Amino acid sequence: MNGGFGMVVDGSEQADRNIREMLFWDVNNGITRRSWARNQGSMDAIRREMERTPELKVTLPNIVDDDIIASAFPLA
Repeated sequence: MNGGFGMVVDGSEQADRNIREMLFWDVNNGITRRSWARNQGSMDAIRREMERTPELKVTLPNIVDDDIIASAFPLA
């Protein structure tokens, strides 16, 4: 479900700043969500962006071996 998003783009300096900040946030949010789903390409991409942009802080997933998960939650 998408709640929608609206932005006034009127050619002002404020609108220019808003567009850049929104795109930065939106793209990195999408990459982050995919990294939480253990997508290796997304994990690599968000790590690179955090190196490039030190003020960006993202909690990365801890990858656990599937055998450890299976042994912790055995199927009946």
